[in-house]
Amino acid sequence: MKKPDTKKISAAQKTALSGMLAAAMLALSFIERLICASLPLPPGVRPGLSNVAVMFTCVTLGLPFALCMIVIKAGFVTLVSGAYAGIISLSGGMLSVLSFYALSKLFSKKLSYTGFSVVSAVMHNTGQMAAASALVGSALYMYLAPALLVSGAAFGVATGALLKVVLPALSKTPLFANKPESQDIDNNISEEKIWEKQDPTRS
Repeated sequence: MKKPDTKKISAAQKTALSGMLAAAMLALSFIERLICASLPLPPGVRPGLSNVAVMFTCVTLGLPFALCMIVIKAGFVTLVSGAYAGIISLSGGMLSVLSFYALSKLFSKKLSYTGFSVVSAVMHNTGQMAAASALVGSALYMYLAPALLVSGAAFGVATGALLKVVLPALSKTPLFANKPESQDIDNNISEEKIWEKQDPTRS
């Protein structure tokens, strides 16, 4: 899994990027809720669209930023659906991000975006089921395990394919495309020559 170069991104740029990714995550989470409300999906089954923004954050900005994203998402879920839903979201998100980060460190050259995404989605559903069972004091939610694990793997393939497209595309943007210093100098010289041709008085 090839990661974008973030060595030359300033702290201010990282903060701005994390804010945009958080906004994208919340927007995708809201769209996801609308989709689930209009489809006859089993309880707890979600496409995981917002996880794309979280995984992108983990890959580009690192684990601390990704964990902050999970906390923000859990806060949003708490406001919309209540404290229980917020705790379930936080548990699944934390387990998902930590597993994604661990795999990216241990098997970065062996697994693809799809592989990371599938494991992350399955761990997300596992964390949610564990939290729900603990909150109600019953293993009733574990009966949903087969459906949640299968749907997690299926949607994980979809989000992995989306991340595979999004990450390389965004890696080519000026924020991540770090040009060599000599190339910047050449560009400045070329720009000066263009100005001299347009305005002969410049010398």
